[in-house]
Amino acid sequence: MASQDWFEKDFYKVLGVSKDVSAADLKKTYRKLARQYHPDSKPGDTAAEAKFKEISEAYSVLSDPTQREEYDQLRAMGSGARFTAGGSNGGFDDVFSAFTQNRGSAQDFDDIFAMFNQGGRGGRFGQSGFGNGGFGQPSGGFRGFGGPQKGGDVRARTTIDFVTAAKGETISLQSEDGKPFKIKIPAGVADGQKIRLRGKGRPSPDGGEPGDIVVEIAVRPHPVFTREGLNLRVVVPVTFAEAALGATIEVPTLGGDPVKLRVAPGTPSGRVLRVKGRGIVSQKGTGDLLAEVQVVVPSHLSDEAREALARFVEVGPQGNPRADLMGKASG
Repeated sequence: MASQDWFEKDFYKVLGVSKDVSAADLKKTYRKLARQYHPDSKPGDTAAEAKFKEISEAYSVLSDPTQREEYDQLRAMGSGARFTAGGSNGGFDDVFSAFTQNRGSAQDFDDIFAMFNQGGRGGRFGQSGFGNGGFGQPSGGFRGFGGPQKGGDVRARTTIDFVTAAKGETISLQSEDGKPFKIKIPAGVADGQKIRLRGKGRPSPDGGEPGDIVVEIAVRPHPVFTREGLNLRVVVPVTFAEAALGATIEVPTLGGDPVKLRVAPGTPSGRVLRVKGRGIVSQKGTGDLLAEVQVVVPSHLSDEAREALARFVEVGPQGNPRADLMGKASG
């Protein structure tokens, strides 16, 4: 869009919103209009396609706080201001009057020429933004120069199960614009991670590159496994006898056969046994399986078991296992 259009086009009117519309209401209004006039919903309707481009152009400016501020300030100068590519100064007179009443002051003219990039070359705006002492943007063809503007991003969110996140899968989703698309979930994707599909977002309003689709991934918790980076942790219950005397136990793996682990005699609750290479497999590497031993204390004992345990206490190790704890606490 040429710089002149910022005086001639009322983007608020195009979207049917007030000038003090909030960012949230602006986005809500744009989504409604985009669904109504999107070319996919009205194939062959040239009027709808033109309207879609018009509202996309308006939203691309008003949804960006910097561009919106610049647009509002330029519009506040008055729709009578004109910028021309020719040598005549008639078009600049209206702009000069908006800045100064003293047209004979060389300093006033110097300031204005500096604002328009050293004297308004070919009717273009300056190199910096309005808030930085000039007009226009350093990029975006429809804002005056620098090449076409990239289209807006489309955002989506999906929730997948733990195994899908670990193994990866191609799934179908629907964007906020209501358009379906497919996305490949890479193996090892983490909860909260964002995946970007380049060039699949909104079209550029002036022939530039389309925007991207940005998908945020949420991962459902697993009933057995938790994730620590690329490692998987699983809590494995063992009996008192297995922990005290030692045992070989089976431990589950994620989506595979169980593995056998040796619990050494005297293994305390909380000790972690590591299984190399059985964690998350991703492009960044492969994690391990961390099996945390948890000694299970029986809640009910038969008379015979209780008697046997009492005999164990009589012949077993003596001493207070909390003595060191008490000493450290009091010291």
